[in-house]
Amino acid sequence: MNQDEINKSEWENKNNWSGGIFGLYFSKKDTRIWVPKSIPALGWTVNVGHPAGAKWLFLLLLLPFFITLILLLFILLLFIK
Repeated sequence: MNQDEINKSEWENKNNWSGGIFGLYFSKKDTRIWVPKSIPALGWTVNVGHPAGAKWLFLLLLLPFFITLILLLFILLLFIK
């Protein structure tokens, strides 16, 4: 079995999915960082079982926080002047 077949078999394994159709995908055997969602028409998701996938998820979760922080600082600077 080659790696493409392993990736496909891991993706099809429902035990690697949690939280329904919008849930997370976790497979250490799947070498892909980004994988199609369990319903591919809904887009892509991060494989949190892959070390780089876990980092991507962390960054994606922090992104709204930093955008909000930058906007608040910008607004504060406008009102201070």
